[in-house]
Amino acid sequence: MNTSSSISLFIGRLCMCAIFIITGVWKFVNFNGVSQEMEAKGFPMVSFFLVTAAIVEILGGLSLLFGYKTRLWAAILMLYLIPVTIIFHDFWNAAEAQKYVQIIEFLKNLTIIGGLWDVIGAGPGRISLDSLTKK
Repeated sequence: MNTSSSISLFIGRLCMCAIFIITGVWKFVNFNGVSQEMEAKGFPMVSFFLVTAAIVEILGGLSLLFGYKTRLWAAILMLYLIPVTIIFHDFWNAAEAQKYVQIIEFLKNLTIIGGLWDVIGAGPGRISLDSLTKK
């Protein structure tokens, strides 16, 4: 793998990690607000699922950032995003005033899923902790 490919893979991971780390931390900072959103969607055991989601997002984001167990965490994040996208960005059920926003959120998550597929396929590149452990 050449240097420009490794830099490109690192930049891609860096861009993707931000949303997971920030939203994972946000779930803890705004625990009550996020809990209310989850309750409105009919979630059982809201506190358990909210803490689990926050931890998955933060650990997955850090994995992308540092390139550690990258393919595994990209797969976990991808599988996590599938139900999250369907449940929370169900534009087909949204009120007319929210339909466009939910379509954009749905497509954003679909784009992230595509990026995670790329990480699974290409791996983290040489600028990663994974590349150090292969030696």
